[in-house]
Formats: sequence, structure tokens, C-alpha cells
Amino acid sequence: MKLWSGMLTGDLDKFAEEFNSSIKIDQRLIFDDINGSIAHVKMLKKTEILKADEADQIVNGLKSIYQKIMDGTLKVDLTSEDIHTFVEGALIEEIGEVGKKMHTARSRNDQVTTDLKLNLRDESIEISGLLKKYINSLCEKAKENTATIMPGYTHLQAAQPVTFAHHLMAYAMMGLRDLERLEDAKRRINESPLGACALAGTTYPIDREFTASELGFESVMQNSMDAVSDRDYILELQSVLSIIAIHLSRLSEELIIWSSQPYHFVKIDDKFSTGSSIMPQKKNPDMAELIRSKSARLIGNMNQSFVMMKGLPLAYSKDMQEDKEAIFSSIDTIKMTLEVMTGQISSLTANKEKMLKACKDGYLNATDVADYLVNKGVNFRDAHHISARLVKYGIDNDKSLDEIDLSVYKSESDLFEADIYQEIDIIKCVNERTSLGGPAKDEVIRQINFVLEKIEEKS
Repeated sequence: MKLWSGMLTGDLDKFAEEFNSSIKIDQRLIFDDINGSIAHVKMLKKTEILKADEADQIVNGLKSIYQKIMDGTLKVDLTSEDIHTFVEGALIEEIGEVGKKMHTARSRNDQVTTDLKLNLRDESIEISGLLKKYINSLCEKAKENTATIMPGYTHLQAAQPVTFAHHLMAYAMMGLRDLERLEDAKRRINESPLGACALAGTTYPIDREFTASELGFESVMQNSMDAVSDRDYILELQSVLSIIAIHLSRLSEELIIWSSQPYHFVKIDDKFSTGSSIMPQKKNPDMAELIRSKSARLIGNMNQSFVMMKGLPLAYSKDMQEDKEAIFSSIDTIKMTLEVMTGQISSLTANKEKMLKACKDGYLNATDVADYLVNKGVNFRDAHHISARLVKYGIDNDKSLDEIDLSVYKSESDLFEADIYQEIDIIKCVNERTSLGGPAKDEVIRQINFVLEKIEEKS
């Protein structure tokens, strides 16, 4: 018998029944459903809505079902309409008619969103842990490469020299903000809707603060219609996970570029690469490509969730049953993606010589030529043009800036002296950039320590 079948006659059309069923998706909420029901029944006992012996029977029955699911002696019946129906049916089979009293002063509307919030809270904690490991992997790899000079790019054109550590720490800072966003979203997930019932609360003398405390919620949602009919906590989490995925996708794109033959800046470990079925020489960055691609799945899931909610009147509508598949997909995808990216970064090898050569070949010290003249009183605009002409000379004559003869420099400005070669040394150019957030070695070490300290604070 369906929980909702009181005034309906006949069976549901078999295709409609399958269409209506959510058990294949929401079965992962089973332990959350049991824990939520235990808290609810304890409250019914405390408020004397149920007799103490009845409540105790129900709680013990639920604990027994929990254990049977854990040890595999009870399997979820996938012909049930949803996980809530299955648990209630299993309880009645376990303890008899008294099990039917479990649902007193509760609706499936507040039950399902309570289960989902419990689940997403735990998943958010797990994702936070994986995100911290990923950020740590960036910091550890950065520690190894504070002196590894590489080109920094704008418009994917070589711009100024930085270090590989500096570049990695840009992603670590993004990860730190991702972590903060995730923790902030979890705060709103951690508000209890239990006791809102269908939409209008109940005439029973329930104690919502008690169930919130039992389930570890930080607060109670203050409006019963809002509690059952909004899914903004899912929309927010979908947004956060999508931003994480975008950051991982951007890093993946760089790994793909850097590991290609024209660049050869990094070597991706064989554990995170594949070969070609026809070309023996190929080593493909498939994991990075898949991470880049899977970001589209999270963005699509986010969009589906937003569109699902955009036109729904208050209060609950069956449309909201579709909230779970998308968020579960995003959660599973981001967890696997973070695991793979963490391993990929930890095992990554930098080609220091190739990176340094690319800096020299790309005239990345051109700005430092201009700064040399500025320090001698030339306005920056004129200094910029002089430096540009020297770069053009170097390109035309296949010479890097440090290979151009001093006489050529002096033909552009008498202010150039022999010390220009010291000032445009690539390593010096990087380590002179000591401004907050810059690529100088000591400043990058500060950035690494900053991130590690922030993560420690959140542990």
C-alpha cells in the first residue's frame, strides 16, 4: 500500500509507477532516513505524542534495520516507491503494527528535505577534506619549485617571468576560496526543516529544537512553507561545486598545454596518462582532458537544478523529486575529480631547463628593460617604446635581449650601461618582484605558508 493511497482506488499505471519512483536515486539516503526517523520518534516520546514503550519499539526497530542494511542481511527493495516507503515498510515487518505510528506529526515533505540536508552536510565535509588534500598537493609541489622560472602568460602569449611555484599558488588561492564557499554553503545546509510537515506545521506539540539538536543541525528553519519548498541550499552547493570544477578544468587545460611537445614544460606521470591504440609514440593526458570535460557535467547539473526551481509556486511540488539525481551526480563527479587531480599534481615533474629557455626566447624581460630606463628618469611611455624597438631588433636578428650588443642599446638611449645585462637577468627579474603576491622566492614561500595556515585553521 502506498503511503498516499488513502482516497485513491485502483493501481497506478505501471509506466506511471516507474516514472514516479525515485528509489534507484534516493536509496543512498537510507541511513539519513533512518537517523532522521530515530530523532523524530525520540521527540515523539519526549513530548508524549507517542507512548514511551511504543517509541522505544520503533527506535529499536529502526536501529535493527540500520544494522541489517550495514551487514547486508537486508537489501533495499527497488520496487518500493522511494527510500522512505521502503524503510517504513521494513519497520512494520520488523516490529508489527506499531511501526505505522512512526510517521505521526511528519510529512514526506519535511522528511525528504531533512534526509537530503543530512546527506549533503556529510558530503560537504568529505569534499572539504578532498579539497584540502588537493590544495596541499599544490603547496607541496610549489615548495619544490620556488626557484623554477617559467613564462607567465596573458592572452596565452608569453608576458613576464614568474616561477612554477607562483603559478601553482594561484590555483591554491582559488582552492582556498572554494573551501570557504563550501563551508559557507554548509552553514545554510545545516538548518533543520524537520517538523515543518507538509507545509503548515502540525497541531501536535512537537519540539523542533530537540530534533534539530539530535541531528546536529545548528538551527531550525523559521517558516514551515519555506522549509519544505525551497532548494536554495542545493542551488548554492551546485554553484560551489561548479566553481571548483571550473578551477580544476582551467588547471587541466594548462597541464594539457604544458605537457604537449611544443611546450614540454611538465611531465605528467604515466599513472595519469594513456597511450594510443595505433601510434606507439603517443602519451596522452587523458585524465586532465576528462577533468576538463567533467566540469561541463557539473555546470549542466547546476543549470538543471536552477531551471527546475525557477517557476515553482509554494509550497512543495513533485518537480523537486528531480533535485537529487543532479546534485548526487555533481557530488560523485567532484569527489573523483579532486582525487585524480591531487594525484596528478603530486606526481608532476617540471622541466626546469625548458621553462627557463622559454622565458629567454620569449623576451619576457622586456618590461625590465623599460623599468631600467624609468629608474634613470625616462618616463614609462617612452621607455616602453624603446624596449619594444629592442625586442623587434632581437626578433629580426634572432637574439635574446641579453645577447644584444651594448652598442645597440646605446643607439636607443645613452642611459644604457653595461649593468643592463644584470638588470635583465631572468632570475633577477623574478626575484626583484617582491611586492605582495608577486613571484619572488621569499614572497611565494610566504604565500605557501599563508595557505597552509588557513587550511590548518579550518581543520
